[in-house]
Amino acid sequence: MVSAIVLAAGRSTRMGSGSNKQFIEVLGKPLLFYSLAAFEQCPAIDTVVLVRRPDYAQQAERIVREFGFKKVSAFADGGVERQDSVSNGLKACGSRTDIVAVHDGARPLVTPALIESTIVSARAFGTGIAATKVVDTIKEANEDKTVVRTVDRTRLWAVQTPQTVKFSLLRDAYAKVFEKKLVVTDEAAAVELLGETVHLVETPFLNLKVTTPSDLAIAEALLRQRQ
Repeated sequence: MVSAIVLAAGRSTRMGSGSNKQFIEVLGKPLLFYSLAAFEQCPAIDTVVLVRRPDYAQQAERIVREFGFKKVSAFADGGVERQDSVSNGLKACGSRTDIVAVHDGARPLVTPALIESTIVSARAFGTGIAATKVVDTIKEANEDKTVVRTVDRTRLWAVQTPQTVKFSLLRDAYAKVFEKKLVVTDEAAAVELLGETVHLVETPFLNLKVTTPSDLAIAEALLRQRQ
């Protein structure tokens, strides 16, 4: 069984709106709608766990009910760090889950095809991490903003979500994170701690994460173009 964990528990501090960005309306629908819709439409996904802040529980449940997201089978509370939220989501997954796809609810441009590609990779290699090649020239700099060196960008990738992993592997990886009292920013970093190989799946489009008001404007324009 393939389960998805959709994360919608961020604090949205950089949006400046004073509310959770997941529930800001974009083209007449909450931002969270678009991620949930992609997972609902992906044939390879069996169930979805929606991780939200307890103070937004009613809004999250209303979105699921209003738009008829049948695959959302459970809710979980968000934690202080991303890894706490993912861990709570893992605990809420069904007992038959063998593959889990973790996705940022604030990436509304994800498609069923990309989700499926990460699942195919996870089945074959244990991991399937959405990513895009870095195209800008990258500089390493000191704290005073003076350049130390130019980094070879040919081997650099910007990692995104979905990050899809065999359930047992991700469970063990996060157990290691908590055992060592570390903070990791994504599932790939947790898996790396176990010494396991992480496989990337190239994203063929702009898989933007909405963090600032300008991101929201770009996402809205791209979603309108798709429609």
